[in-house]
Amino acid sequence: MRRIRSLRSRLLALVLGAVALVWLATAVATWSDARRELDELLDNHLAQAAALLVAQQAHGVDDDDREFDAAPPPGRYATHVAFQVWHEGRLIWHSAGAPTTALASHDRGFDTQQIDGQAWRVVAARGAEHDVQVYVAERLDSRSEILRALMRSMLWPIAVAMPLLALLGWWAVHRGLAPLQRLSAGLARRTPQALDPMQLDDTPTEMQPLLAALNGLLTRIATLLESERRFTADAAHELRTPITAIRAQAQVALGAGNDDDERRHALLATLEGCDRATRLVEQLLTLARLEAAPAAEDSNTDLSRLTRRIVAELAGSALDKQQSIELEAPDACTLQADETLLGILLRNLVDNAIRYSPVRSRICIAVSQSAARTELRVEDSGPGLSDEQRGRLGERFFRVLGNEQPGSGLGWSIALRIAAVQGATLSASRSDALGGLKAVVRWPN
Repeated sequence: MRRIRSLRSRLLALVLGAVALVWLATAVATWSDARRELDELLDNHLAQAAALLVAQQAHGVDDDDREFDAAPPPGRYATHVAFQVWHEGRLIWHSAGAPTTALASHDRGFDTQQIDGQAWRVVAARGAEHDVQVYVAERLDSRSEILRALMRSMLWPIAVAMPLLALLGWWAVHRGLAPLQRLSAGLARRTPQALDPMQLDDTPTEMQPLLAALNGLLTRIATLLESERRFTADAAHELRTPITAIRAQAQVALGAGNDDDERRHALLATLEGCDRATRLVEQLLTLARLEAAPAAEDSNTDLSRLTRRIVAELAGSALDKQQSIELEAPDACTLQADETLLGILLRNLVDNAIRYSPVRSRICIAVSQSAARTELRVEDSGPGLSDEQRGRLGERFFRVLGNEQPGSGLGWSIALRIAAVQGATLSASRSDALGGLKAVVRWPN
């Protein structure tokens, strides 16, 4: 069976189908009720007719009575009704067409008999002296004909009205779906660059959630596209600097002639430029992956073990600057998080503390867990940031002016994004203990 794809046709089919089912159920119930009432009514008429015949014969039968055929009553059901009057075992009166044998074998009450291949409803009655026996019968198919005629007169207007109902239903569905059609037409007229919210006059209540969801989607798409445009422009600007430096150093190396020291210095500078470009590309790729697939699969992650591993990997950079790193963490601190993303977050925070803290500075890292939350703190004794600079943390490619440390300005953007994905909060403030920057990541338990 082919599935109806049109919403208008589907609604119309559902409405008409529901009406037809209700109509059919009503017809069946009406048929059953009318059949029962008709049987009771006609049975009662048969009983009354039998009683009248018994009463008549009780006062009018004598030895001179003789049998005769009654004149047939007019009407289409004349041959569907019959009666017999018996007196002392002799048939003295019967209707036209009635047989000469008794219509039934019982002498009182109702029964159904087969007479000449037809089903008859027969009522029997006896006189008080038991010398008069009366039978009144009616063919059962006449009752069905009466019932069918009754149902036809009652239901044919509904059948005739069905096409009109279908037409009115189509009009009502078409009118009801007009706002949806206007929305579809409005979307079809839009250019790919048009991402402003849709506006519809007299929006039905049922369509308001759909319109709100659509406008929310358009807003998110506009924000994403704007972010991508800004990201592409900023990335191109940031990548131009190391590439220009690498080209300049390569030109210096080519022009160094026989000066090995100058050539070596230029090549080392070229390698540093490549490293800077590589780190920038890695940061860009990490941020792009977070934007494209923010939902990560969480698992049981030991924050203490992961922090110890990250600190051990970065300890060499701290030793090169004669910095001291202090780590305070319980033996185990388990939370639901993606270990890979959490490792990137930790690496960025610790690396920033090492990179932007001066020589012989102090860096303190602490992991704690309570019934309410899990917390990671990274503090340093560096110069810290002003309130205005801390407010700009997280802006892509933002770097503090005057800082000579290499970097892309993407570390905090990545850390903030990972914290949001993991259901945590990342905040920055001044360290009361060390005087530099304090970064705090909190996970609610």
